Amino acid sequence: METIKINPEAKSAVAANNEPAASPKSRYLKFRDILKRRSLWLAGALFVAVAGMFLYYWVFGKPKVIYTTAATMRNDVESTVVAAGIVQPLNYVDVGAQTSGKLKSLKVKRGDQVKKDQLIAEIDPILATTALNSAKAALDNIISQRTVKEALLALAKALRDRNEILFAQGEGAVSASDRDITRANYDVALAEVAALSAQTKQAAAAVETAMANLGYTKITAPMAGEVVSISLLEGQTLNANQQAPNILRIADISTVTIWAQVSEADIVRVKPGQDVHFTVLGNPRTWNGKIRQILPTPELINNVVFYDVLFDIPNREKELKIQMTAQVFIVLAQAKNVLLIPTSAIGNAGEGTAIKVRVMKADGSVEMRKIRIGIKSEILAEVKEGLKEKERIVISEIMVKGNTKSPLSTRKGP
Repeated sequence: METIKINPEAKSAVAANNEPAASPKSRYLKFRDILKRRSLWLAGALFVAVAGMFLYYWVFGKPKVIYTTAATMRNDVESTVVAAGIVQPLNYVDVGAQTSGKLKSLKVKRGDQVKKDQLIAEIDPILATTALNSAKAALDNIISQRTVKEALLALAKALRDRNEILFAQGEGAVSASDRDITRANYDVALAEVAALSAQTKQAAAAVETAMANLGYTKITAPMAGEVVSISLLEGQTLNANQQAPNILRIADISTVTIWAQVSEADIVRVKPGQDVHFTVLGNPRTWNGKIRQILPTPELINNVVFYDVLFDIPNREKELKIQMTAQVFIVLAQAKNVLLIPTSAIGNAGEGTAIKVRVMKADGSVEMRKIRIGIKSEILAEVKEGLKEKERIVISEIMVKGNTKSPLSTRKGP
């Protein structure tokens, strides 16, 4: 009988073919194992990415400090009080009318230059002429009455003298009663002449007044200067009985006065004689002067008290016009060729105080140093001690991360 040998590999293959199919539970366990292995790989990759980000931040994103500095320099500095001012003429006069009537003609216009006693306006003289004629007639009437009374006085005197002589002879030619009557008639005539003499003076004064009023109808310039304003026009009626109406203003603007308004907080530091300079809009020129006067009466503007500070400026070229706005700087103190730093570096530190500031050294490091402040302006402050020329003082700083230069900044060429 023949023996049959079976290959082990074939035997296993047959066994495998004869093995029943895997169950659902086994397939689930197998899928879970695969998913677990993949999750571990994803967690590892995420950890590596986060670690890389932290490493990049540590190496390339470390914060850096950038300082804004300014070098000390030598220049002039002054401490000032800043105020707003108005340009006004030093000498001016408002020309008005002293008599009533219609403004017949106006001989000048704004901007005209006039001389002293030049005819500038004329009021209709009809009313003044009529008043003068009436006054003259009244004077003539009184003079005529006085002439009559003087003649009667002469007659009364003659009768009195004759009766006095006859009564003194004692022959009875004139009685005492007649003598007394002639005496009384003389005294009455004398008094009437005296009264008419007074009335004559009064009438003569009325004539002079009427003549003056007639003269007032021709208005002349009381001073030489420029006509800067006109208040009334030809044809308007003027009533000078209650208040003298202003017709125009004449000003001498060869010298002007600046009226600067200084607040009550600064006025205590301002005194007559202090130097002052100012500018006006649209003109780069700076004018210089000295304070002439501080008016004692203040003005209240928006609940703030201001005092008027006056100073005069020659204006021969007439660059300064009336009512121009001036930015005024009143000099409290000044120094020449001193060491200066920006005021922003010392904050609110006052003049004469000692403070500490940051100074950048040559190697880029920063150190604290004590300095003493001198004169301080709005922009610059004097350093009396603690710094040398061209040393750099720290004004501000900012914190940045990473490369502070843009990639474009490394490019060469224009």
